Amino acid sequence: MVEDHPNRRDFLSQTTWGTLATLPAVGWLSRTAPTLAQEPGERPQQAESVTVLNPRNRVPLSFIIDDSCALVNLAHYCIPQFAEVFPKNYKQDWQSLPREIPDSFVRKFGEWCRDHGVKGKYSIVPYPAMVGWVDKEMPGWTKRELQDSLKLVRDFMQEDWDIHPEMVTHTWAINTKTGRPYPLRDENHMENWGWSVNKSADELADYAAYALRILKNAGLYCEGVTTPGGYGNRSREALSLSTLQACRDVYGTEIPHYFRHLYTDDRSVAPRVENVKGLDTDDPQCVVSIIGCTGDWFGGWDGLTPGSVDKLITADLQGGRLPEVIDRGEPAIMVCHWPGIYYNGDELGFNIFKESVKRVHARNENLIWMKLSEISRYWAAKELTTITQQDNAVFLKAPFTSPDFTLEVKKPTQAGRPTLQTGSTIAGFTQVSDPLKLKSGTFCDIKEKRLLCFDLPKGESRLAVV
Repeated sequence: MVEDHPNRRDFLSQTTWGTLATLPAVGWLSRTAPTLAQEPGERPQQAESVTVLNPRNRVPLSFIIDDSCALVNLAHYCIPQFAEVFPKNYKQDWQSLPREIPDSFVRKFGEWCRDHGVKGKYSIVPYPAMVGWVDKEMPGWTKRELQDSLKLVRDFMQEDWDIHPEMVTHTWAINTKTGRPYPLRDENHMENWGWSVNKSADELADYAAYALRILKNAGLYCEGVTTPGGYGNRSREALSLSTLQACRDVYGTEIPHYFRHLYTDDRSVAPRVENVKGLDTDDPQCVVSIIGCTGDWFGGWDGLTPGSVDKLITADLQGGRLPEVIDRGEPAIMVCHWPGIYYNGDELGFNIFKESVKRVHARNENLIWMKLSEISRYWAAKELTTITQQDNAVFLKAPFTSPDFTLEVKKPTQAGRPTLQTGSTIAGFTQVSDPLKLKSGTFCDIKEKRLLCFDLPKGESRLAVV
């Protein structure tokens, strides 16, 4: 996601529509109010006596990286294309920016993150600013260089990072029938601005599927998509449905997800499970909207805007956005842009991120790093599993599996070891003394509550809480 000024995700999430007329207009933002909530769909019965907690009773963390590409520094190439439509807003000296973010930095970043348990989402723009196709050629680099770059993502990064297309070019919209950009050069033919407005779910699904197939041809696996800039913001229901359709069509994804929104105010940043149907069938469907909780407070979308770690978490570990979200128990999903992490070789954004990770772990012991697909799966299971209780037995009917599924029930009066029965298979639980030691197959008693952590099987199962 390349941002305009002001930061579009912050701008749209924090500004009421009535105030837009008083702000500088950028693209189509000042003209028509965005559509609001997406359709949640079906919801099952869940017993009030049973509470689904976060996985392992921990708070998920994740890191969203937008505008990352194979080799290409998107900021260098997209700024002149944006300036063609908005010359007053894009005056950066783009020619002074490096054209490439080298694979040596990708590996350095990825190795540090693996050493510290960091997980998240890493975009690969399929046809970045129309420089070249990641599944074919990237002019300016050899075929071997492109193949090596993709291998690094496929064999190394993909273990810890979900891979997303950020639609096709992140600049000019492509005619999917010809593979060429539309001839008109205006905001309504740019992915970041007006192209998605008034498009149907089928039209947006065709576009997303086009992007996904390019990444599939390049040997990458995707379970979700990221929207470039303002893409889909005024077609939110169509965006949600199109993600569900495109990811299922191209990859057969069981639980598709997308990143469109971030909030830095008091609104909930818990994932939204949308367009649910077929819970009682062999083909349950849903799509999960992942919500970021920070702006880009690292290095900006262009690698020219220095951020501040104190906006994320202060040196005394008490202030900043991350403690606020973590203390609510909601996933703390940070958002950045790859050019700002690299920061033209100075690595300013990377250093801010490293310090934020150091501080947040110094403050909190109850954290768990997860990819967006892992968070999406857990939230789908959390909201869509039918849960009933009879005496000391909890009956579960799950449309999706989920590791580290964690429940809280009233502590039974009689002592006993809990068991989970799936079909004819019965598995016991091991007791741990501290809720921070919970992992799959364990339970912990805290005062009047019993916490149980297990791998949730698909279908029906019976949990004996004693």
